[in-house]
Amino acid sequence: MAKTALKKIKIKLKKSLIGSSESQRRVATGLGLSKINQVVEHFNSPTILGMVNKISHLLEVIE
Repeated sequence: MAKTALKKIKIKLKKSLIGSSESQRRVATGLGLSKINQVVEHFNSPTILGMVNKISHLLEVIE
């Protein structure tokens, strides 16, 4: 699947990473999130959606 065919989603970090596990912090860093209310844009791929699903309680997804 070409990347141009995939939609982009915006991901916003809504809650702090303080108190979260090390694996959750690494997922947030992998998504490019480090500060509260920071917004990043990624392609809507299964890999990204799996990462979002792992820390969904800390994020807000903007379509």
